[in-house]
Amino acid sequence: MDRRTGNHRSIRPLVWPLARPALLASTLLVSSMLLMQASGCKAVRERRAQRAAEREAKKAQDRQLPNGDAEIIQGESHQEWLERQRIAQGVDSGKADTPAAQGMNRPKRGTERIDDSGMKIVDDRPSAQQSAQQNDARISDDPEIEIVEPTQGRVFDRRSKEEKSYARAVELHASGDLVSALRELERAIAFNPQFTRAFLQAGDIYLELAEYELAERQFALAVRSEPRSFIAQYRHGQVLHRLGRLEEANRAYLRALSIRPSDFDANLGISTVLLEMGRAEQALPYGQRAVKSEPPSGRARMHLGNVYAAIDRHEEAIIEYQQAAEMMDVPTAGLLLNMADSLNILGRYAEMVGALDQLVRIEPNAIGYERLGSGLFRLKRYEESLEAFEKSTELDPTHYPAFNGLAVCELNQYLWSSKTDGGARQRAVDAMRKSLRIESNQPRIVELLRRYSQASSSER
Repeated sequence: MDRRTGNHRSIRPLVWPLARPALLASTLLVSSMLLMQASGCKAVRERRAQRAAEREAKKAQDRQLPNGDAEIIQGESHQEWLERQRIAQGVDSGKADTPAAQGMNRPKRGTERIDDSGMKIVDDRPSAQQSAQQNDARISDDPEIEIVEPTQGRVFDRRSKEEKSYARAVELHASGDLVSALRELERAIAFNPQFTRAFLQAGDIYLELAEYELAERQFALAVRSEPRSFIAQYRHGQVLHRLGRLEEANRAYLRALSIRPSDFDANLGISTVLLEMGRAEQALPYGQRAVKSEPPSGRARMHLGNVYAAIDRHEEAIIEYQQAAEMMDVPTAGLLLNMADSLNILGRYAEMVGALDQLVRIEPNAIGYERLGSGLFRLKRYEESLEAFEKSTELDPTHYPAFNGLAVCELNQYLWSSKTDGGARQRAVDAMRKSLRIESNQPRIVELLRRYSQASSSER
C-alpha cells in the first residue's frame, strides 16, 4: 500500500529479478544429478563387463599348469590344483595349513594375488620399510622441519672440588703412582684445609714410602681436624710407635680406645707399647682383651705369651705360644725362640730342643743354633751341642754367646779328661778371648779366662 495515496501496488515487478537466478540454479542442479546418475549406471556396467572379461581370462589361464603343457582337471578349482601339486612334489599338505605357512604364502604389500573366485586382488600398500624411507625422504625434503639429533643425557658430577681430587688420588694410589697421588691430595687439602680423609690417605702413602716423620705430620693434622676419628687416632699411635715415641704412642692409643674400647688393633697396639716400655703388668689386660676380641689370632696369642713370660708366668706363656703355633700356617722364628726360652726356664729341655730344632729347619740363624747348643748341652749331648755352637759362630761371627758356648763345651771336655786335654783348654781360652773382644762387659767370662788361661801340671 502506498502511504501517500492509500492504493495497493503489485510486488511481482520487485520479486522476479531476485527469484529468477535461484530458479535457474535449481534447474541446473536437477539436470546435473540426472546426468550423474545416468553416467554412474554406465560406469557400473562398464566395471561389471571388465570384471567378467578378467574372470574369463583367468579361467583360461588357470587351465594351464605352471609348466604350460597340462590343463586343470575338469571341474577342479584352483585350490584343489595347488593341493594336488603339493602331493605330487612330496610336500606335506598339513604343513601348508599352519599359521606359519599361511604367513609365508601371504602376499607382500605392493604385490597382487588371485583369490578363489578368480578375481585379482592388488595390495598396493607400502611395506614398513618403504613407509619409513618415505617418511625420512618427506622430512628431509621439507625445509621447514628441523632434524634434531638425539643427545646423551648429561651426568652431573655433584662432588666438590676436594672430593674429585681425593677420588683421583685414591685411583693413583691404587695404580702405584704415589707421587701423583700425593699431589692430588695436596690439591684437595688446599681446597679444604679440614679434609680429614685426605690427611689420612697422605699419611698411609708416606707410611708405604717409609717416610715416618711425614706420615706422623699428616696423621697429627687428621687428629687435629677430627679428634673423634678413631682411625686418625689409631694411625697416629701406630706411626708414633714406629718412631719409638712410646709415651706419645701410648696416649694416642688410649684416645683411640676411648672411641672404640674393644677394638682389636688398638688393644694389641697399646699392649705392645707398654711391654716395650717395661710395663708388662699394665700391658696384660690389653693383651687379654685383644685375644678375647679375636680368639683365632695367632699374632695376639703370641704377644700375650710374651707378656706372660715377662711377668714370669711361663706355664701360661707356653700355652699361648702353643695355641699361636697351631693357628699359624708356619710358626715364626720369634714364636719358637720365645717358647724355647720359657721351656728352658721351666727345665723342659727336651721340648726346648724340639722347638729349636724346628726353628733352625725353618729359618737357620745364629741365635737359634746357639740356643739349640745350650739345650743339647743340658741334655748331655755334648758332641751335638759343640756342633750347634760352631754352626752359630759360622752364621754370625759377632754373636758372642756362641763363643761362650764353645768355651763351655771345651772346658767340660778338659775337666772330663782330669785336666790332661791341653788342646781342649786352649780352644776354650781362644773362644773366651774372642767373646770378650766382641763384648768386654762379661765378668763371669773374665773370671773363667783368668782361672784357665794357664796350663796345669798334668796337661799333655
